[in-house]
Amino acid sequence: MVYYILGKSSSGKDTIYHKLLQDKELNLHEIIGYTTRPIRSGEKEGREYHFVSPWQMEQMEQAGIIIERRSYLTAHGPWHYFTAKDESVDIEHKDYVLIGTLESYEKVKAYFGEEWVIPFYIEVEDGVRLQRALDRERRQKKPDYQELCRRFLADSLDFDQQTLKLAGIDKKYENIDLDQCIERMKLEMLEMKNR
Repeated sequence: MVYYILGKSSSGKDTIYHKLLQDKELNLHEIIGYTTRPIRSGEKEGREYHFVSPWQMEQMEQAGIIIERRSYLTAHGPWHYFTAKDESVDIEHKDYVLIGTLESYEKVKAYFGEEWVIPFYIEVEDGVRLQRALDRERRQKKPDYQELCRRFLADSLDFDQQTLKLAGIDKKYENIDLDQCIERMKLEMLEMKNR
């Protein structure tokens, strides 16, 4: 099974993702994604992402091992994010947690099959998200407020109610209280595992 966490930027997806991975009772595994964007302060190769060059990404695409790919035209040029096939991924015998966009969720669902990919949409009020994004960006060595604003505005279009409905996502996990949000998700995951 693949539990797929998605939501707008600064909704707490990364924190939730890491806490779920650390939960020994859930015994979830990660599929580490790839990106061509520069590594950020505090990130480590192979932990948040595999950081590759556009040329390396093209080589992987030619080899046919990319499951899904998203591209964003940023203030610094195009940045690509993608998920690649890995022989160690065995969704019939292990449970995984992934994090990404609605577009990537759709592609992963198409690749593995709808019955194997369960969405967990995280929701946070826009004002709270914007403040979180600003706080996080201020901590960067070189804050990039232009890119922050681009992402924030793009999320309004990417995650509108009609788009979520078309993707079959009707359940939302409100992240007002982080621990309560995670506990609700955990209980549902355990229930699915026991079916």
